[in-house]
Amino acid sequence: MKLSQKKNSYIILICTLALAIFGCIMVYSASKYSASVNYQDEFFYLKKQIIGVVIGCIGLAICSFINNKVYKKFYWVFYIVGLVFLILVFIPGLSRTSYGATRWIGIGSFTIQPSEIAKFCLVFFLAGYLSDGDKLSKVKHILITLSLGGIYCVLIMLEPNMSITMCVAFTLIFMLFIGGMRLKVFGIMVVPAILLVVVLILVEPYRLNRIVAFINPWSNPLDEGYQLIQSLYAIGSGGLWGVGLFNSRQAELFLPFSESDFIFSIIAEELGLIGCIIVVLVFLILIIHIFKVGMRANNKFSAFLCFGIGALISIQVLLNIAVVTGSIPPTGLPLPFISAGSTSLFVFMSAIGVVINVDRQTIKEKYINFNSN
Repeated sequence: MKLSQKKNSYIILICTLALAIFGCIMVYSASKYSASVNYQDEFFYLKKQIIGVVIGCIGLAICSFINNKVYKKFYWVFYIVGLVFLILVFIPGLSRTSYGATRWIGIGSFTIQPSEIAKFCLVFFLAGYLSDGDKLSKVKHILITLSLGGIYCVLIMLEPNMSITMCVAFTLIFMLFIGGMRLKVFGIMVVPAILLVVVLILVEPYRLNRIVAFINPWSNPLDEGYQLIQSLYAIGSGGLWGVGLFNSRQAELFLPFSESDFIFSIIAEELGLIGCIIVVLVFLILIIHIFKVGMRANNKFSAFLCFGIGALISIQVLLNIAVVTGSIPPTGLPLPFISAGSTSLFVFMSAIGVVINVDRQTIKEKYINFNSN
């Protein structure tokens, strides 16, 4: 196969590895001070991130060689696996709680975040379900799809994890759209969805407090507004070119979760607007080429897979940047490939392997069809 035929795969792979390596650098920069204070080892988070990248590369390599027909055959299994992972979060002894949220399961020092796995399981399920005939021509199947996706959203909300719930919900809606759902049906869905969001905000006081902090973080600068204020200080300090790599002031215990959910703030502080633009451009190139692979796929299932993975990455990047810049109310959400977190790294990089396999299978089938003619 010519190199030009594999162009999409190579660009996707280069962008992924570039973001992962850059993530290791930024995780070290954002965490070296806090790691020294809390663990007496400034490389504590960096070591974990490197392990995550290595495991992620293994997952990427394996998934790039698994034929997508296997995923199609067992798409219901993916839904059940994701559901089981989400339920395990609520089992005493397995669950892990941090900062009032029970989002992890683990044995000893080994922990994983099931919602990170479940959101991709849902994409695989939706790709299989929506590609199996003309499902969205009937309201019944739309309701089934929404109900099954809604179960995931409810379980994730109970952790609670509003940010991942939003990612799952937006991805679900996007895949329904590309699957052929009519705008009229979408309009009918919007009103109850908005009402549900309002109810979810009102039943949990901390969410309402976050809305207030978003509107005016300086009204409570030492509590709900603290994190956003510190994030804005970091972004504002960076200016055009930044204060220089490893020179962040906000990472010195001023900005909470600077190595994970708010790592983009540290990027802005150290590398400035120029650095932020470059990072966003790399993400944009990655996402565009994922969608390109989807558009030239030879079957609906493979196309849906790529569109779902591309949508999930897009939505998560947009939400993360929107949060740290104060564009939407604060909610914890990692920046794909860059934020600290081995589970996130593994699932995102494995998903890239799936996209690369779709591209490989598409090129292979076109080559076989060309020769047979």
